Amino acid sequence: MPKLIRLYITQVAWGFVISAVFVGVLLALNVANLRHLISGSEIGLIALVMIWFMNGIVFAGVQFAYKIMSMAEKPQGPRRGTPVAHSFEPATVKQEAHAGR
Repeated sequence: MPKLIRLYITQVAWGFVISAVFVGVLLALNVANLRHLISGSEIGLIALVMIWFMNGIVFAGVQFAYKIMSMAEKPQGPRRGTPVAHSFEPATVKQEAHAGR
């Protein structure tokens, strides 16, 4: 399997694990009375799976993006640029003045 595909699959799996922890914390802290809503409804299990899956999609995307962006090479060498001029001198500009009418 190519390295990029393996990387994507592992980061998506980590995203869904993070989502499971997040949903567990939501239920443990009973945010917005969510635990009561899920446990008191007959379709609460479907709601729980949907919350986990939708958050899993978001966390998987963020996890993969973070991993890809952290793989960038760090810049080497001096961080300043080449100076455009060694010294600045004012430029003289001639302007003609017209007499008013």
